[in-house]
Amino acid sequence: MTASSRQRPTILEVARKAGASKTSVSRYFGGERERLSLGLQGRIAEAARHLGYRPNQMARGLKGGRSGLIGMLVADIRNPFSVAVMHGVEQACRERGLSLLVCNTDNDPAQEREHLALLASYRVEGLVINAAGSPDRELQSLVNQGTPLVLLDRELGAVDAEMVGLDNARTIDLALTHLQSQGYRQVLYISEPPEQASPRRVRLACFQQGIAERGLTGEVLCQPLTETKTLERAITAFLARPGTSPRALLCGNGNATLAAAHALQALGVRLGETGLLGIDELDWCALVSPGISTLAQPTEVIGRAAVECLMQREHASPARRIHYQATLIPRGSTRL
Repeated sequence: MTASSRQRPTILEVARKAGASKTSVSRYFGGERERLSLGLQGRIAEAARHLGYRPNQMARGLKGGRSGLIGMLVADIRNPFSVAVMHGVEQACRERGLSLLVCNTDNDPAQEREHLALLASYRVEGLVINAAGSPDRELQSLVNQGTPLVLLDRELGAVDAEMVGLDNARTIDLALTHLQSQGYRQVLYISEPPEQASPRRVRLACFQQGIAERGLTGEVLCQPLTETKTLERAITAFLARPGTSPRALLCGNGNATLAAAHALQALGVRLGETGLLGIDELDWCALVSPGISTLAQPTEVIGRAAVECLMQREHASPARRIHYQATLIPRGSTRL
């Protein structure tokens, strides 16, 4: 018999191999492992491994049972923040015997709506949403159908769902406090366009308020970060403004930090003399001499918290807003 003609092992075969009931095996693969003894869990896992058994999650969902799937909608899978949080979500799902189904929207609201329909068709048991647009109607429809939702990083005011993300106001306050304490008096805030992302809008508003409260001079540059020459010209103009007070760039996320670092390198600007501070810790920030200062988000914790909220959602009312604090990692880029 060839490998292609062999039948897939069944749940009944796993039960016989493990010396367990079919019900116990179903509980093991259906997310109810805690109801089984550790010894029984081990026998079932070993039997499944030996037989090469994999549960048919689609069939399970179509039969009206649990699909064992958690859906995650990501606005931009290339964003380092998204990748880092996704790891936390996946780890938390795996520990609960769940599988993660990820859809990337490329910040396209139309693609977002299509992916939401796809995830609904898979009968996912919960959704972690990093929204690109404002799919309020589609998401509220899922809520009304009993699908738990957790908003990741970005809020949608019309949707009855919990939100897990960064305390943006405290993060900007921490950033400006650090830059001011290091002697910088003029700050250029660099961000991608804020229209579709609530964290960008909040960070921008907090920056403008914080600058005014501290008596600092602030400027704002919000543009697509692919326009490298425009960014270089804007930074050149900022550094050429009249006055002798030290100047710094504050970057609204990891993509902005990378774009600013490239621009400063192209312009031959020495880090430290011109400050550079970015929101999001990236692996390369410690490698660029003299090191780039960052405000690190607890991405692993945020991802795990999103799954925990999904598991508890039916017991939580009203929907909560859970904010985590950034950690300042000072390096040579903010030392005069």
